[in-house]
Amino acid sequence: MKSLLKSLEILEAVAEHQPVSVGELAKRLALPKSTVQRVLLTFHEAGWLRQRRGDMTRWEIGSRVLGVRPPELNGGRLYAAAREPMRALRDATNETVHLSIPDGINNVVLIDRADCDQNVRTFSPLGDAAPFHATANGMAIMAWLEPSEIEAIIARGLPGFTEHTITRADRLREELRAVRERGYSLNLSHYRPAICAIGAAILDAERRPVGSVCISMPQSRYQPEKLAQWGRQVAEAAHRISMQQPFDPI
Repeated sequence: MKSLLKSLEILEAVAEHQPVSVGELAKRLALPKSTVQRVLLTFHEAGWLRQRRGDMTRWEIGSRVLGVRPPELNGGRLYAAAREPMRALRDATNETVHLSIPDGINNVVLIDRADCDQNVRTFSPLGDAAPFHATANGMAIMAWLEPSEIEAIIARGLPGFTEHTITRADRLREELRAVRERGYSLNLSHYRPAICAIGAAILDAERRPVGSVCISMPQSRYQPEKLAQWGRQVAEAAHRISMQQPFDPI
C-alpha cells in the first residue's frame, strides 16, 4: 500500500509541475532517482505519462488521464453552464478563457478552455493542476473559502514560482480580502513568467466557490488601464455561470 501511495504521489507531482525531469521529481519528493524513474516508466507503459524529449527528458501527463476525468470534464452542469459565457468572454476580450474547479484544498484543476485567435496566446492543457496562491483562478476560489480552509492551504506552504509569487501568509490574506472586495483576482506573472490573468469565482446557492473563470494573456498584452474593464467582464461572466443553479457536487 505504501508503494502504491508513493507512486500516486509521483503521478500527482508530475501533474503539478509538468513537464518535469526525474531529478526534479526526486528532489521535490525526497526519493531516490532510481525509484522515481521506475515508477515513471511503469506509468508510461500504462499510458498515464508521456515523455517530452529535448536536451533533457521531461515527463508530463499522458492522454489516458482524460479517460478517468471527473464528471465536470465530461459535460457536468457546471461545464455546460460555463460554455456560452466563456465563449462570450473570449469574444469580448480576444483572450483565452480558463475554467477551473478546486481539488479539495490541494490545488485547482483546469477543466475547460476557450482559446482566442491571437497569434501569441497562453496555453494550459486540460487537467492541469495549479496552486491556489499563485494563480488567478486559484485566488478567486480561495478568497471565498472558509477561514479554516484558507489557513489549511497556507499551512501547507506558499512556494514561490516566480519573483512575483505571493509567499507571505499575511500578504496573501490581504490580497484575498481585496479579491472579495473588488470581485476579481489578479495574477501578474505570479505562477508563470510573463503570463497575466484575471479571474472571478463561480458561487453556488450558498455562496460557496464551485469553480472559477479567468482570462489569460501574455504580459506584453496586459494593460493596467484596462484592468477595471477586464475585471468587470470576468466577474460578469462568473456571475452568469453562478446564476445557472444547481451544479453537480464536486
